[in-house]
Amino acid sequence: MYTSSQISQDTSADLVELSVGALLAEAAERDPDHLALVAGADTGERREWTYAQLHADARRLALALLARFRVGEHVAIWMPNRAEWVLFELAAGLAGLVMVTVNPAFRAAEVRHVLGQSRAVGLFLVPEYRGADQVATLAEIRADLPHLREVVLADDLDRFTAYAPERELPTVPADAPAQIQYTSGTTGFPKGAVLRHRGVVNNARLMGERLAMSAEDRSLNFMPMFHTGGCVCGTLIPIAFGAVHVILPGFEAATVLAVIESERITQMGCVTTMFTMLLEHPERAERDTSSLRAGWTGGAPVPAALVRRVEREFGMRLTIVFGQTESGPTITQTRLDDSPTDKAETVGSVLPRTEVKIVDPDTGETLPVGQAGELCCRGYLVMAGYFELPEQTAAAIDADGWLHTGDLCSMDERGYVSVTGRLKDMIIRGGENIYPREIENALIGHPRVLDAAVVGVPDPVFGEQPAAFVRVAVGDEGLTDEELTGFLRERLARHKVPRVWRFVTELPLTPSGKIRKYVLRDRLATELSDASTPTAGR
Repeated sequence: MYTSSQISQDTSADLVELSVGALLAEAAERDPDHLALVAGADTGERREWTYAQLHADARRLALALLARFRVGEHVAIWMPNRAEWVLFELAAGLAGLVMVTVNPAFRAAEVRHVLGQSRAVGLFLVPEYRGADQVATLAEIRADLPHLREVVLADDLDRFTAYAPERELPTVPADAPAQIQYTSGTTGFPKGAVLRHRGVVNNARLMGERLAMSAEDRSLNFMPMFHTGGCVCGTLIPIAFGAVHVILPGFEAATVLAVIESERITQMGCVTTMFTMLLEHPERAERDTSSLRAGWTGGAPVPAALVRRVEREFGMRLTIVFGQTESGPTITQTRLDDSPTDKAETVGSVLPRTEVKIVDPDTGETLPVGQAGELCCRGYLVMAGYFELPEQTAAAIDADGWLHTGDLCSMDERGYVSVTGRLKDMIIRGGENIYPREIENALIGHPRVLDAAVVGVPDPVFGEQPAAFVRVAVGDEGLTDEELTGFLRERLARHKVPRVWRFVTELPLTPSGKIRKYVLRDRLATELSDASTPTAGR
């Protein structure tokens, strides 16, 4: 039993010194004829690769990449989930290139920032995404990206790999950068977290062990590949255990239920919103989901009733995960045989080979069990830092190597962690992290907006939604939420656009001039509660 909220490394599990590419090569050597990847199971245009075929195609793409780019250069991918995304991730790992992930929903300003700040020299993309012309968007910002040398459409990979001179692939060190994942900050545009091969490979292995993964599993992945949930948990866990990876372009409840049945899926990850949608879907009773064995969820509180219902109605066992992009991603995880109460009230215990402690945010002192403070972690999983942002890196990782997560947590005497709040004003909408400052900065760019404050409000479907308080000039009553919604949708990804709007002529301020956001949250919570108004809407 613990008395202090600090846990040293559990050394019962070994770390492997492998790159992402070496992880694939080992799987291909171990069982070359085992099915590795399935795409198109939702469309009837099913494609599949054995491990030998996946390794061969990834190697060919790696050779083509090395014919254009140098080891260590940054190459970006801007597309939704598809087989080419997986091939690109694995090929970059074999070639020793650093993969930069870009949310396909990003608009011009967001893409310009990610590609420019990361110094990406190459970009792989799709022509359009959800009606947005990606090629036209890139053309709009291309002049602002002097480092970008080559742009390749996903459908042109055969042409791209036609020139792939044979050569020996580099030996990629396990501590080399594998990818740059952009995570929004509270002070402006997203920061690029540099994740090492050792971190993502071992995190996938250790998380998979808590899921009791084996080569017999068939893993369904519809989590966004531009997140660690998709490209680490969803992609590398199956490879680490020689399992089958079935990839879908995204989450659509009817499609997921159909593919679980047709592909005999045994394991998948969902945010809680997705599990609720699957349970409530009218086709669920018609589908055979008896193959499901295990699943993982996180990103929002999980009610005990939901845990019990998922496990009862799907016949599967859940684990709850907690982490962040900067930890690549998983820090703690419940076990399959933990109680529904533990799965609802905690995020489990720390994974092996990681140290955690909970500290007083003001003094840095480690707290006794049961007291809430900031959770910090240290070990192989911690990012190398934010790309070319030394001050922000120093603020996140202290001199002793502890990553300060910004999450307020407590620990019980067993070492199980509960999340109690956030130091930062992050909003979690259906598993997506939204940072108010980015939305506020965009809103203030509107000529009729004097100031803006964005807060999170509860939502019965997505967990939270962003709500915007917009300060307008006295007498300016003509500005509408429709106008601001359209204004933001041209500048931000759709999930960041507030669903709740309030127009005010003044905002509550501290004596030093900072907005008292807690006053706005309380005011809106009371108003919505009294009116019984759902927050999800236009």
